[in-house]
Amino acid sequence: MRNTAWCLAGCSIGDLGTIFYFQVTGTPWPVWAIMSLAIVNGLLTSIALETFILSRQMDLKPAFRTAIGMSMISMVSMEVAMNTVDVALTGGAMLTWWVVPLMLVAGYVTPLPYNYWRLKAHGKACH
Repeated sequence: MRNTAWCLAGCSIGDLGTIFYFQVTGTPWPVWAIMSLAIVNGLLTSIALETFILSRQMDLKPAFRTAIGMSMISMVSMEVAMNTVDVALTGGAMLTWWVVPLMLVAGYVTPLPYNYWRLKAHGKACH
């Protein structure tokens, strides 16, 4: 659960930041392109944050490899859930005060079943 929260924090920085940039600048990109870029940026910022956190426990190179090796399925599902909620509720790539919490809840809840199964399959405890 803690790892999912850290992953959500990292994903949200890149994802929400990208959407916010396009919303503020009014750059005329199609919604699918903005959301695709938001997903990529969310994955990159999540990997960067997790590398930083892990670098306190190990050297930078193994920390980066561990962050990269974390479940891409989990991260992509989190990103897709967040962006689906945004588009479904706002009709586009638009952040509003009421949609962001719903995006975050969807992003947190979506990968939990997979993460739980993965931890259980590897004999790890869920925290």
